[in-house]
Amino acid sequence: MTQDQHLIAGWNTRNDWQNCLKQLEKDSSPEAWTKVFEEFFKPRLEKRYLSPIAILQEHGEFSGEGFSIMTILCSLIEFLESTYQGKSYKFLQNGERLGEHEYSSSKAVFISFLTSKSPFSEQFNEELATEFYKSIRCGLLHEATTKNDWRIRAKSSDERIICNDKKLVFRDNFESGIRKFIDDYCAELIQNQELQQAFIRKWCSL
Repeated sequence: MTQDQHLIAGWNTRNDWQNCLKQLEKDSSPEAWTKVFEEFFKPRLEKRYLSPIAILQEHGEFSGEGFSIMTILCSLIEFLESTYQGKSYKFLQNGERLGEHEYSSSKAVFISFLTSKSPFSEQFNEELATEFYKSIRCGLLHEATTKNDWRIRAKSSDERIICNDKKLVFRDNFESGIRKFIDDYCAELIQNQELQQAFIRKWCSL
């Protein structure tokens, strides 16, 4: 299998993306971008992240699967925000410098997403977003556990995503918030040329 045959969105390959890009050069209408969203962006998210979460939710026993669900969601956040910004991650070494559309700080990307993207921005300020990154995201990805007494629960009674006072994050409400953001992003993407160029930069790097 060559690089161009690597799957990047469902059964779509890098070669399929390049063909899609050529079509966008001819037609960049909202209808064309809706097709891009439905055939590339949405399948990548569903197959790799959201469908596995749904399986865990459906077959879970409230006995710890929330750790897996939140780990998947934390992995997804960075992809969503870096796609929105049109940036690609680069690990710097030996005096390397970042290119114009590269980043090296996952922390900054996380905080940006949580503090600027609805519905998360209604519940997160920079301080809480930093605490989430440090105690939940880094704890889960580096040590397979939350840190500093944070706990994961399934749902809140009032649809809150996070409760800072009790140090609780609600996995299902968080996932619902991610799905809302994705829907809002689609509506914005099909109309916004700056977002479209950011999308193209990101997908050309995959």
